[in-house]
Amino acid sequence: MLKILIVDDHAVVRAGLKQILADTPDMAVAAEAATGKEALELAANAHFDLVLLDISLPDMSGLEVLKELHREDNDRPILMLSMYPEEQYAIRALKARAKGYLTKESAPAELLLAIRKVSQGGRYISLALAEKLAGYLGTDSDRSPHQSLSNREYQVMVMIASGKTVTEIADELALSTKTISTNRSRALQKMGMKNNAEFTYYAVKEGLLD
Repeated sequence: MLKILIVDDHAVVRAGLKQILADTPDMAVAAEAATGKEALELAANAHFDLVLLDISLPDMSGLEVLKELHREDNDRPILMLSMYPEEQYAIRALKARAKGYLTKESAPAELLLAIRKVSQGGRYISLALAEKLAGYLGTDSDRSPHQSLSNREYQVMVMIASGKTVTEIADELALSTKTISTNRSRALQKMGMKNNAEFTYYAVKEGLLD
C-alpha cells in the first residue's frame, strides 16, 4: 500500500484527491496538511512513500517546503500539484528535485499515472512540459531574463507585477519589508530593469500573470 501525504491549503482540493485515491486499492492518504509547517512536522515524524505538494501555501512557498523535505530525505518522492501553468513554476520545481509537476486541471488518470511513476523512482512530466524543457535546455542566450532569478526573486517580481506593494508582499510571505526590497532590487538588476512598471509590462508580455 502506497502511503501518501497530501499538502494543500484548500480543503476541497484535499477532499477531491482523497476521493480519487480512495478508489485505488494500492494507494492510501496516510495524512494531510494545510500548511508548509504542518507538512514538515508530519514528514519528520512519519514515513510517507510519496508527497503530493501544492506549490502555493499560506505560510511558505511549496518550493521551500520541497527543499526542506529533501534535507530530511534526499530520495523522498515529491510530486508537485499546482493551479499554476507548467511554464511558470515547473522548471523551478524540477530543478529543486521534485520528481514531477502536474496542474490541478490534469485528469485523475494522469494523476494516478504520475503517482505510480514517481513512487517507483521515475519522473513525470507532461508532453507539453517536455517540449518546454527542451527549449529551456538550449543555449543560455535563448533563456528568458526571469529564468536567471532565484525562486524568491521570481516570486517577488510576479507579485509586484500583479500590483502588490512591498509591504503587502512582506505581510503575505511573513518576511520583512527589507528582505522583499532586497529581492526586488536584485530582480531589477538581473533583468536590467529600472522600476515596477517594467516588471508588470514584462510579466504580462511573458504570460506570467495567467
